Amino acid sequence: MSDPEVAAFRDALASVRGRIADACARSGRDPSAVTLVAVSKTVPAERLRAAVEAGITLLGENRVQEAEEKAPLLPGASWHLVGHLQSNKAARALALFAEIESVDSLALAERLARLAPAAGRARLPIWLQVNVDEDPAKEGFLAADLARDLPAILALPALEVRGLMTVGRLAATPEEARPTFAHLRTFAAGLRAAHPGLGPGLSMGMSDDYAVAVEEGSTLVRVGRALFGMRPAA
Repeated sequence: MSDPEVAAFRDALASVRGRIADACARSGRDPSAVTLVAVSKTVPAERLRAAVEAGITLLGENRVQEAEEKAPLLPGASWHLVGHLQSNKAARALALFAEIESVDSLALAERLARLAPAAGRARLPIWLQVNVDEDPAKEGFLAADLARDLPAILALPALEVRGLMTVGRLAATPEEARPTFAHLRTFAAGLRAAHPGLGPGLSMGMSDDYAVAVEEGSTLVRVGRALFGMRPAA
């Protein structure tokens, strides 16, 4: 890896953290309360080595197979799964990811809970993905379904439910994404009042809208392009 590449990643990281700090200042929050996950899908391991050296060490992947290829090459990194998890890949995910942010059904939660002890995961940290916009193109619980299923999920002793996750709506401006984040925040507060076992986390905000998400209470942002640049076309 080249020193200029490491320096470029340090600059990108400083820029993202600066925008998080500014958003926290506008909303009266402490920037240390916001975790940054660098979404590294399609970024080759060679570039990620430079990113890790620059201090970008918490990485998010959308696919189990891609993480399996990269993780052995990046011992300094830890990993979150931020994309949809197929039930038949749950055991592989348990071996790779520190946290799974995309649990989108009671059945998947129950499968992870069954498999976790054998994988040496006494309390697996998970996030529950919510489709608050009821967008048919998105994964996640509908609000009513999560309200129904949450007690059963919280009763699974092998899981630690860190909070809720959502994907912002596609919008022309970051401000147009704000209603999604505000909706998740208020929905989470209502659930937490009834079910104190639900963790306080809100995973929301990506490269285009993470500053708005932080203003609306996000505790974890999932940022890819702002750190790694444009991805190749699919």
